[in-house]
Amino acid sequence: MSKKAIGYIVFFVALTGAFLVFVFAGTDTWKSSAPIISNVKPFNFTTQDKKNFTQKDMLGKVCAVNFFFTTCKGVCPVMNNNLDKVYNDLIDEKDFLIVSHTCDPETDSAAQLKHYADSMKVDDNKWIFLTGRKDSLYLAARNSYLIDDPNNNVGNINDQFLHSQFVALVDKFGNVRGQVYDALKPDDLKLLEKNIRSLLKEKEPPSTSTSGTSFAN
Repeated sequence: MSKKAIGYIVFFVALTGAFLVFVFAGTDTWKSSAPIISNVKPFNFTTQDKKNFTQKDMLGKVCAVNFFFTTCKGVCPVMNNNLDKVYNDLIDEKDFLIVSHTCDPETDSAAQLKHYADSMKVDDNKWIFLTGRKDSLYLAARNSYLIDDPNNNVGNINDQFLHSQFVALVDKFGNVRGQVYDALKPDDLKLLEKNIRSLLKEKEPPSTSTSGTSFAN
């Protein structure tokens, strides 16, 4: 192949690359941002400091969201210890927040959650622990954050118990983004932190629509 032909090929490749950057740069197609899979429905719970906390308090923050209970001896301590590493990596990000809901509100009063938060030595303004009505908590887990099948809402709430190691990621605009992350898997935690950092840079709501249900089993 002649040098002239090679020159034409190089020029064409460069021109194509420049065209793609011009067309897609700054758009959702170009970005590797996590897709929207759900959105946060209205709620009203109580924090470890006995303050009201609603979905509006999450706006403007990128939130990692999970469900646990303080007396758990299995999955929950491992999950929260792993999230503690994410918390410490992002401690200087003023717009990052972890929101942990109890699965066992009969045991986990605000005072119990405060004791738990203090034992973890976390900033109450950076890691929020929530309690409330059991049916409302489980509805949020299943219908907003998709960490469990929404069909499990049927039946007597007193016969249900949610126990999950999954974490949801919420952007500044109340959208649940990416996927449901398994807090016991190092690769999922790395992806979670990567996506958190990406969402922290977002200045405007993504234009893409909800892609559908993606609950964890």
